[in-house]
Amino acid sequence: MKIFKNKHNLQKEIFETKGISFVPTMGGLHKGHISLIKQSKKFKLKTLVSIFVNPKQFNKKSDYRSYPRNTNEDIKQLKKLKINYLYIPKYNDIYGFKPKKRVFLDKFSKKLCGKFRKGHFEGVLNVVNRFIEIIKPRNIFLGKKDYQQLYLIKQHIKKRKIETRIIECKTIRENNGIACSSRNSNLTKNQLKIASNIFYYLSGLKKKIKKNYNLFNFNKIKKDLIKLGATKIDYLENYNIKSFKKAKSPKEKFNLFVAYYIKNIRLIDNI
Repeated sequence: MKIFKNKHNLQKEIFETKGISFVPTMGGLHKGHISLIKQSKKFKLKTLVSIFVNPKQFNKKSDYRSYPRNTNEDIKQLKKLKINYLYIPKYNDIYGFKPKKRVFLDKFSKKLCGKFRKGHFEGVLNVVNRFIEIIKPRNIFLGKKDYQQLYLIKQHIKKRKIETRIIECKTIRENNGIACSSRNSNLTKNQLKIASNIFYYLSGLKKKIKKNYNLFNFNKIKKDLIKLGATKIDYLENYNIKSFKKAKSPKEKFNLFVAYYIKNIRLIDNI
């Protein structure tokens, strides 16, 4: 595994590579990231992983500062996985140039997380656009846990005619049902139990809604989530995962999209 902290050195190394499979991360590696990397390796191209906590996608400085970081541990894991390249850029390496492609921000960016985290998706798409320009990957591997983010990146790549293929990867969950997330490391044992109970409640609810759509009563569900231990709910909505319009029938293929807080830690999922 070769480690690069400078984009020019990285570009020299990969210039003649026949294809790169790219797994972008903000570090704090967990089973979800490992699954993405293993998927990447199946494509028989060289795998490049990045670690960069992108300040532009945080709408609170406190959230940016508290984001889990453990680069030394991440490097140990990546060596075991035998990836080809690790890119750990500094801020100026990413933001010290003007990209050739302008970011396309689909109107769906104003819904769900976009409604509650002003500037979040602008920051995500900005950094992804820059990484793609630096690396020019053939494939980029993204998880379905951040389904809205996945959709918006797909729309940007399609609209800007970028020759990078997105490989969608399933959400990886802990044994207690919680979607793997770097933020989980900030939860206490009791808070992990609350998050697990919320996951199982919503999973059961989805099955009931498929039989009786009238059971989707936001106010009642919100009260139930608060009883289970959620401190605050940003949203709980059901969206058709093909059209990304609100589902109106139990026959549609939909997911329940949720964002909630346990104390000051914000968790998202789609079930």
